[in-house]
Amino acid sequence: MKTRSGNREAIGQLKAITDELVRALGDLHFAGPVSVVYNPLEYARSAYDTYLERYAGPPKEAVLIGMNPGPWGMAQTGVPFGEIGIVRDWLGITADIAAPARTHPKRPVQGFACTRSEVSGRRLWGWIRETFVDPQRFFRRFFVANYCPLLFLEENGRNRTPNNLKASERKALQAVCDAALRRTMEVLQPRFVVGVGRFAGHRAREALVGTGIAVDEILHPSPANPRANRGWAQQAAAQLSAMGIRLP
Repeated sequence: MKTRSGNREAIGQLKAITDELVRALGDLHFAGPVSVVYNPLEYARSAYDTYLERYAGPPKEAVLIGMNPGPWGMAQTGVPFGEIGIVRDWLGITADIAAPARTHPKRPVQGFACTRSEVSGRRLWGWIRETFVDPQRFFRRFFVANYCPLLFLEENGRNRTPNNLKASERKALQAVCDAALRRTMEVLQPRFVVGVGRFAGHRAREALVGTGIAVDEILHPSPANPRANRGWAQQAAAQLSAMGIRLP
């Protein structure tokens, strides 16, 4: 277990990785059909830093990795899968969230005043809350992160996921995010990395090859996935247990 000073050093390293990730992502360019790009690590950085400071202290047994922010989750709160009510009331995080440099009229950023709910985040964090009850009990062993911190919006407001970007854009993005993921796992020292969904699992396998970290995946909780609408929590718990990850 890390000492308090060791934890401070680790959190400092994670913030430095985030700084470098933001700089590298700022050099990338995305053409149509992408119209607007949000990076909550810029405009919601204070909330994200609070999340790191409270909950990211290594080592972790397992890290759950999402694909990228949803418009009503991390895009509003700065926390991966960050369904507003759970971030505020269970994780105890609130912050003033600034507006992105460019906003899409159909996907406004209202921060903790937003009344919309991110279903995927509500399912994931809702299951975590029900299973572990106390945030500290969960974060002693686990952490939740995102592979890519960018939200891509088309002109009509539709979310375009990283796997559907143009090949050249996807390659450049993956090079940046792979490097950040690998450095982050060097700090968190997990035994397992669990992709939440197929894309995140695939990218984690690619990025972490040769590290000795066991990489697997669980079903994504998106309501667009028919399987996830048939008892997602029970399926995810069974998948984690099959990996050898003990749950309470």
